Amino acid sequence: MTCKQKTLKAPLTFQGKGLHTGIDVTMRVCPAEAGHGIRFRRTDLEGQPEIDALADHVLDTSRGTTIGNDKLKISTIEHIMAALWGSGIDNALIEIDGPEVPIMDGSAREYVARLAETGLEEQDAERVYYNVSEKTSFTIPEKGVSLTIYPDDEFSISVHIDYNSKVLGNQYAVLDECGAFAEQVAPCRTFVFLHELEPLIKLNLIKGGDLDNAIVVVEKAPEAAEMARLSELFGRKDIEVTTSGYLNNLELRFPNEPARHKLLDIVGDLALIGTRIRGRVVATRPGHFANTELARIVKKNIRRDAGKPRFTYDPAEAPVYDINQIRRMLPHRPPFLLIDKIIHVDPSTVVGIKNVTMNEPFFVGHFPDEPVMPGVLIIEAMAQCGGILALSSVPDPENYSTYFLKIDGVRFKQKVVPGDTLMFELTLAAPIRRGVVLMDAKAYVGGRLTTEGQLMAQIAKNK
Repeated sequence: MTCKQKTLKAPLTFQGKGLHTGIDVTMRVCPAEAGHGIRFRRTDLEGQPEIDALADHVLDTSRGTTIGNDKLKISTIEHIMAALWGSGIDNALIEIDGPEVPIMDGSAREYVARLAETGLEEQDAERVYYNVSEKTSFTIPEKGVSLTIYPDDEFSISVHIDYNSKVLGNQYAVLDECGAFAEQVAPCRTFVFLHELEPLIKLNLIKGGDLDNAIVVVEKAPEAAEMARLSELFGRKDIEVTTSGYLNNLELRFPNEPARHKLLDIVGDLALIGTRIRGRVVATRPGHFANTELARIVKKNIRRDAGKPRFTYDPAEAPVYDINQIRRMLPHRPPFLLIDKIIHVDPSTVVGIKNVTMNEPFFVGHFPDEPVMPGVLIIEAMAQCGGILALSSVPDPENYSTYFLKIDGVRFKQKVVPGDTLMFELTLAAPIRRGVVLMDAKAYVGGRLTTEGQLMAQIAKNK
């Protein structure tokens, strides 16, 4: 099934303080056109500079994820990024009048709830996915940190945390269905150990941190004098340690809320890949540094694989359409029927095969001593393959034909010679309207791109 890109129906405004800076900020999340991605704009700076929310722009991960360049910085972006991803939003412009995203209650719950109230708008463009094709890892062995993505048909995450804490113990969290994010992951708040929190407060490093936006884990109950000092630091008189080992500032929303929050952070940081992925993420003791490093690796793999086919051809598997079925759908006949089988077809994509042999009639003159398949015939073969996709949209394809309207951006990367097996991948670049079909077409030999272009055709009924 295909899936369209989405944005939110109307702008949303959030107000709050940054966890680390303590600065009150106003953040406006606005709809954006298809293909825009997620982008931040600093409205408080001269020229209102913008930056794409991508792993390439990560500057710091010490106390959250910060992106930036020589014009701007935006910190603690992981929760709003996770909220947008979990809500199914692909395109948004985030305007903010300060250097840090508001922490809210330490989770993504309010972001997700408000986005759901506003609603989403489906856009006229297909959502792009990257199918993880190989095991991809980032590890820090000495710290017990490990993140690995395995190939899979869907996106899922499993998290394990173990900080040698008698309070937390071993915790696990799993996200198997993206639709469960709003209820099962978004409400989970950040957590901190008391022995880490007090020095940060004394050094004025978490100016916006308080007991309303973090779970505080207490490994060892403080003495009375220390409790009095904590009461003064936090500005509260009723501070005490619960029997379960947490400060009494709040109740856990889930028994494994800390592990679920780590999962939330992974979602937000992997959203910086800029493309939704299909793969199974397994994480042990994850953190922002490891998360964003894995995102960088995946982005590098996406660039590497840009010229590789999405599908693989196994000659032993039965085709979707064999040559006889193709003959019933297309009007072409030998020597001008240039596809042998269809191995995949869905509402937006078709994949076909052409076995190139020395017996092809065009090799007689092209060229006798250096046989090369003519580029125009490769284009024709791709068009015939696309015709299968186009004609599959009508109930009686044998009564229709497809005719070229336009060919754009054709590039020939390497020769096609006798003995090659061509694999064609064609994907709709836009929905079929009034019988007009626009397709992105690629041809591969042995996993290497040989030809690419964009084809436009018209479906017409035979006279």
